[in-house]
Parts: sequence; C-alpha cells; structure tokens
Amino acid sequence: MSIHAQSIDLKDRFAAFFYKHQSTIREGLPEGINQHRQVAIEAFQQNGIPDRNVEDYKYTDLNPAFEKDYRTYIRPKQIDFNLNDIFHCDVPALDTHVVLLLNGWFYEKKTPQKKLPNGVIITSLREAANEYPEVIQKHYNQYADSKNQGLTALNTAFAQDGVFIYVPRGKAMDKPVQIINLLMDEEPGMSQHRNLMVMEEGSQAKVIVCDHTLSQSTFLTNSVTEIYAGQNAHMDFVRIQNEHNDSTQISNLYLNQERDSNVTSNTISLHGGLIRNNYYLRLNGENCENKTLGLYLTDRGQHIDSYVHMDHAHPHSRSNQLFKGVLDDYATGAFNGRILVRQDAQKTEAYQANNNILLTDDAKMNSKPQLEIYADDVKCSHGGTSGQLNGDALFYLRSRGIPLKEAQLLLMYAFAHEIIGEIHIQPLQDRIHELTEKRLRGELTRCNYCQMHCGDSGKN
Repeated sequence: MSIHAQSIDLKDRFAAFFYKHQSTIREGLPEGINQHRQVAIEAFQQNGIPDRNVEDYKYTDLNPAFEKDYRTYIRPKQIDFNLNDIFHCDVPALDTHVVLLLNGWFYEKKTPQKKLPNGVIITSLREAANEYPEVIQKHYNQYADSKNQGLTALNTAFAQDGVFIYVPRGKAMDKPVQIINLLMDEEPGMSQHRNLMVMEEGSQAKVIVCDHTLSQSTFLTNSVTEIYAGQNAHMDFVRIQNEHNDSTQISNLYLNQERDSNVTSNTISLHGGLIRNNYYLRLNGENCENKTLGLYLTDRGQHIDSYVHMDHAHPHSRSNQLFKGVLDDYATGAFNGRILVRQDAQKTEAYQANNNILLTDDAKMNSKPQLEIYADDVKCSHGGTSGQLNGDALFYLRSRGIPLKEAQLLLMYAFAHEIIGEIHIQPLQDRIHELTEKRLRGELTRCNYCQMHCGDSGKN
C-alpha cells in the first residue's frame, strides 16, 4: 500500500493513511503496543516532520524525502528469493546470533524465535508482544518521546514489527546478536520498524546492527530503538550504516541507564544518501558510564546529521561523546550535541567533541556542541574542529619517502582509528578497519555485503 504525494500537508497525508488502514496496522498486536497509537498520531499531527525552522534540524530538511511516493510495509511483502544467493556477512570470524529484518519485518524463514538456555530471548517484537506482555507493558514506549518528537510519534503510530531482545538478571549472552536490516523492493519503500532491548540488573550483551540496501529503489527508513540498561548492566551497541545514495535513513535511539550501568554505542556510517542519527540518552542513576561515538565517511553529495542529547539526571556519572567525520567532494554534514547536567547531578564528568576533515573546498560541515549545566561541582567540556589534514604531519611523512596519496590515507586512517578502536568485538573491529581503508581509497563503491551489483555508480 502506498502513500501518494499530494498537495495537502504531510501531517494530514500520514494521518489520513493511518486512519484508513488502522485496522490492518493494529492486526495481530495486543493492547500493550496498540494503546499508544492514537496518542502518537495526534502528537505527530501537532509536531509534523521537522524542517529547517526547527532548531535541532537547522541543517537538515527531511520534508523532500517524505514527500516522495512510497510503498508502506503495513503488511510484509512476499518476496521469493534465496537470501544466500544475494547476501552474505563478510566477516568470516564473526560468530553471532543472526536476526534478519526484511523491509522492517522479522524474516521468519531465516531467524526463527530463539530462547537461549540461559533465559535470553531474541525474537520479533510481534511475537514478544503476545508472548511476554508484562515486559512489553513495562518498557515499550516508556523511554521514547512520542509526545514531542514528530518522527518518533510517527513510528509509534505505524510500527508493527522489529526485534525484541531480553537478557535476564545476572545473565550474559554467549555471543553477540547481529541484527541485519535489509531493504529490497522493485518500487520505492518506507520502513518504520521498532526495536526493544531490555537488559535486567547485572546482565551483559553485545549487539550489532547492520543496515543494507539490496535493490536500487528509493528507500526511506524511520526506525526507533529503545534500550533499557538496568542496574550494573553492561552493553556494547554497534551500528554499521551501509546503504546506497538513494536511501534516507532516520535512526532514533533512546537509551535509559540505571545506576552502575555501562553502555558504549558506536555508529559507523560508510554509505547513505541522507542519514539523520538521533541519540536520546538518559543516565538515570548514580555512577553510570556512557560512551557515544560516531564515524562518518561521506562524498558525492551525501549528507549526514548527528544529534545527541545526553541527560545527566543523577550524581557521579560520566559520559564521553566523540564524533569524527571525513567529508570529500561536495558532501555535507552536521553535528548538534547537547549535554544537560541537572541540578542534583553533582560530580558529573561529561565530555563532547566533534572533529572533521574536509578534503575539498566544496565539502561543508556545521558543528554545534552545547552545554547546559545546572550543577556547580562538575567537570565538563565541549568543542569542535573542521579543517584540512595537518600540513606538518604530511610534510613529515613525505620527507620519509611516502607518496602524497599514501600519506593522506595514513593520516585519515589514524584519524578514524580512535572511533573504530572502541568496537569491542575484535573480528568486527578488524573488518571495519579494512572497510574504512577501502572507503577512504574510494574502493568501496557499493554496499559491501550485497552480491547483486545493482544500479550504476551514482546510486552506490
């Protein structure tokens, strides 16, 4: 079913589509999820799709992407193909629990429901909503802001499936979970999947999310992921974005950390036409540790925008935001980071940095780090830099006989290493190093894991 472009307002378009198809959207899902839809669609009608008039979206206008005609996947599309013929994971030593989403729907043929011997649950959100209603009722839509954030409200109104991960108290996953989001269709498509990850007290988990396009159609993704990290829980969350240039990806990550928890989130953006990554992070207890990192490599008119809201709500917690980018050709980017330290959050340590290398005069980066502090006993800093490669370092390398091109690559590679080195899954870290080197050399010109070779070079 498609949402057709019309002259009426986008808010009215999506609302009309929702009301027309709400019986299908609600079908097969319990009240634990459906009860949030009406309030969400009303909030969306009030907030709409953010444009440049919204301060947090000053450098990114999403309206043109939403104005296109898309098939909306309110039912899973039946696609007859052998997945192994067109896609494979290119990290041979990576041993994971693999979960596939095809156009936003849990792909049952490849990833049946899993309940591991230690009580860890990895399944579809639809299955979890029916099988574990008490967990859904307690955590679903409790951390995401469906009232004030139009994109999150839109997802809450339409979301029907996604991935559910539950790690019981004191348990640890035997190996990482790898969520592979695949987009594949012969016509433009819009996906709005929803993920919920619940880590109880003292649990441990590593999660990898990989985003890929398997056909050359135009795609729009508006996803929401909610993560609850209970007391003393430890989590590594890695996202690899590798879609073609006709894709628009909006990723909304909501994280709630309880006391003594430790979470590292790392996003590696290799490819994508327009990417907007939203991070809403709340340190909701004392002695929390959080690292939120990002690396983006862009060229040929690609645009990436990272927004981070770090909320220090309690004392004695530490956070570190570090985002780095390499922009080539006429690529553009934006970083908007905010650290909020509440009045009672004494002894907070919070750091924020955004560093960028602009390889051409046409590349452009807008950086806006911010601090909002209401406590008086804190250590906080923020800053941003955008410039060319260090001339002295280039001269030193060239004086040792290294050609200019190789010297430039060495400096860019060293620049990126600080982010990649925080991936705590060694086979994946090694492979991302390789992919980053290829990307910087211009050798990674299509989705690396796709075997279809679809489209021309302008779409990859």
